[in-house]
Amino acid sequence: MTLAEQTMSSVNDSGKGRREFLRCTATAAAGIGALMVLTERAAQADDDDENEHGLRKADLEILIAAQIAEALAVTTYTNIINTAPFFTRLASDDKGYLKAARQEEMSHYLLEKSVTKQDSPFTKFFYPPNMFANAQVTLNTLVTLEDAFIAAYLVGVRRFSNNDLKVTAARIMGIESDHRTLARVVAPGVAVQDGGPIEDVTGIQGVSESVDPPNNNGYERTLLWTEIQQAVNALLPFVDKGAASKAGFDTTKSFPFVPFVPVLPTPLGDFHSFKG
Repeated sequence: MTLAEQTMSSVNDSGKGRREFLRCTATAAAGIGALMVLTERAAQADDDDENEHGLRKADLEILIAAQIAEALAVTTYTNIINTAPFFTRLASDDKGYLKAARQEEMSHYLLEKSVTKQDSPFTKFFYPPNMFANAQVTLNTLVTLEDAFIAAYLVGVRRFSNNDLKVTAARIMGIESDHRTLARVVAPGVAVQDGGPIEDVTGIQGVSESVDPPNNNGYERTLLWTEIQQAVNALLPFVDKGAASKAGFDTTKSFPFVPFVPVLPTPLGDFHSFKG
């Protein structure tokens, strides 16, 4: 069974885990202190009503889900860089991509936190067996996650209530697309002793695809997701121990999200404002 099939099986079977994920997300959206009052009021209101921060209930739900995804992304790249044996034998430009992606995902997380005013409700993550020991598993999972992030931000483009948030989602989605392509670029550069060169990678759709060419999309894949809960469901095995077990993930160890202050590769690529 592929990672994508395991994940979807877990999503279908783990109603309890899904409810717990959504419960935690809703709890995080409530916040603490004065923010709790504001966001609870938003949660009780119709989706067309705005809270005192100008966010609608649906906006907040998408942003919290995005924060969870970015925390997961940071954790994934951090552990590839720090613990994956194959990373040490990559070419310098491939190493550079992975290091830069870590910085970019952290920047995305902090941007979203600046809007939600709260941390991710999930800070420990589960992965498939041999996630950081086996380069094929690493790249399959990495592309799977980037596939999910792209589709999730496209939900934001579709569902956010104002143009500033829609354009910001598109701007982040473009970077996630870079990461998907560059992960596929890395595959043929994996050393022989690490199982390389890797010529095929399997993403979230469960289909093994040649990495030649690495930029194999004419258009980004929406995965037919139109609601943010579909993204939440896809990420469930990475955050919920029960769902992780059903998906065949390794539940004997979780990996913590460790925030840091990011430094982007060039000031020209910094987030200057919501206006661009």
